[in-house]
Amino acid sequence: MTKHNQTKITAEPGKQEIVITREFDAPRELVFKAFTHPELLVQWLGPRGLTMKLETFEPRNGGSWRYIHTDQDGNEYGFRGVIHEVAAPERIIQTFEFEGLPEKGHVTLETARFEALSGDRTKVTLQSVFQSVADRDGMVQSGMERGVNDSHDRLDELVEKLQK
Repeated sequence: MTKHNQTKITAEPGKQEIVITREFDAPRELVFKAFTHPELLVQWLGPRGLTMKLETFEPRNGGSWRYIHTDQDGNEYGFRGVIHEVAAPERIIQTFEFEGLPEKGHVTLETARFEALSGDRTKVTLQSVFQSVADRDGMVQSGMERGVNDSHDRLDELVEKLQK
């Protein structure tokens, strides 16, 4: 299958942020729904080959979330955060923390923006701001690119299926 929508990951040297953009062939409301409905989120978020279990998911202002990805060998990877703002269907602002890091405090602030494009398409821009350049560089070197690309490809497949 040839992908015509590509994910772009930008991490400028010396900056504390990563900016990720991707266009989807689906209306903004549907893409936003895939980010905020638990039964849809578990179908696309994360690398292929991992299963996802939502322990907490409160997509509202002041809500929180926690999920666990499990690989084929049974290894678990926990993630958590606090949702600061849900402004449907324009924006979600939340924190993100990978629980597997040896030292705590590597929390990022993430903003997801959903832009309606012509032809019932949507551009999603994800901005992650880290507490230091070293934290940001560590995330880039962690292999996060595979997870982001897999997630976006799976989201593409999901919104295509939901539109049929």
